[in-house]
Order: sequence, then C-alpha cells, then structure tokens
Amino acid sequence: MISVDDVRVLLASQEKNAVLVVIEGRVEVIGAGKLASPDYRGALEVVSREDLVNRVGESPSDREVEEQAAQLDTAVSELGG
Repeated sequence: MISVDDVRVLLASQEKNAVLVVIEGRVEVIGAGKLASPDYRGALEVVSREDLVNRVGESPSDREVEEQAAQLDTAVSELGG
C-alpha cells in the first residue's frame, strides 16, 4: 500500500506539517490541518514529514527511501489499513 513514491512525495512536500495518511484504501499526503476536516475523518495518520526527516534526513538514499516505504507498509498492514 505505501510505496516508494508515497514516501518521496512526503519528503518533497513544501508543507512543514505534511502527513502521510491512509483513507478509504488510498494513500495521500496532506497538511495536518486537514485531518480534522470531514473529508479526512477516520484517516489513519501513518507518518509526518517531520518524523520521516528525523529518521532519514532531508536527502535520503534510494535504499533508505525503499526501507522506509517497506517499514511503513508493514506497519499499516499490521493495523489493517
């Protein structure tokens, strides 16, 4: 579910408070403020951009991005996302 491209989109986001969410079977990068909106009610917050950058830095290698995508995908799968 969580792909390398999803992780890259989150890292590239210009929005400081961007988060990667799963909603209705799809993955999106949104501003954290949208989590309270009716459109994103019930969304599963997977990781914030800030947390991801703290893990891998601003310019991670392809391998690091792949590893993060795999870890996040596993975490979502285990939660039933």
